[in-house]
Amino acid sequence: MRLLLGFLAVSAVSLGIWMIWGGAWEDRFSLEGSVAMLEGAGGWAWAAGIGLLMADLVFPVPGTVVMSALGYLYGTVLGGLAASFGAFAAGVLGYGVGRLFGERTARRWLGDLDFEKGRMLFSQGGGWMIALSRSLPILPEVLACTAGLVRMPFGRFVPALACGSLPMGFLFAGIGAAGHDAPGWALVFNLVVPAVLWVTAKRLMGGGGKG
Repeated sequence: MRLLLGFLAVSAVSLGIWMIWGGAWEDRFSLEGSVAMLEGAGGWAWAAGIGLLMADLVFPVPGTVVMSALGYLYGTVLGGLAASFGAFAAGVLGYGVGRLFGERTARRWLGDLDFEKGRMLFSQGGGWMIALSRSLPILPEVLACTAGLVRMPFGRFVPALACGSLPMGFLFAGIGAAGHDAPGWALVFNLVVPAVLWVTAKRLMGGGGKG
């Protein structure tokens, strides 16, 4: 119960930030606004894009728009690499934030029972949650932080994160490179492809029966 309440509390804080600041940043983070912002960084536009994607952990940055802007500036391949790396780095940062709180602190917050339930949940099914959540709002940051807090094995977190970040980064970079808005099928793509990649990754890791 404490784990669920903690998850809901962090989600509520993230949603509150979006509600307060999201509207004010909407124009700035249109595709045109994002491109102009990145171009302002000159030759470091790619690094600025990665930084913005990592800042999405705290601030209401529309990551898919930033990824499209990277694709517009650098093309599908280079833009996709930068976008994927930014999404991946944001996830690792969130995991690291969760790990900053020692296990003793985490157990005190959650209680021993909920901590163990959370650790088991993320050890067994966390891969699916991390891989499939990357293109969704709010959930990626909350899940990454929670995974770190309950000590999801890092060796399982990283490939799951990569399975979710890579297809999303290259897809939206490709959309930006083509000068289009995100089509409706993009969400389906970002659920189906990470799922296929994660099934493959699990088999390669020899954990086909775990999440």
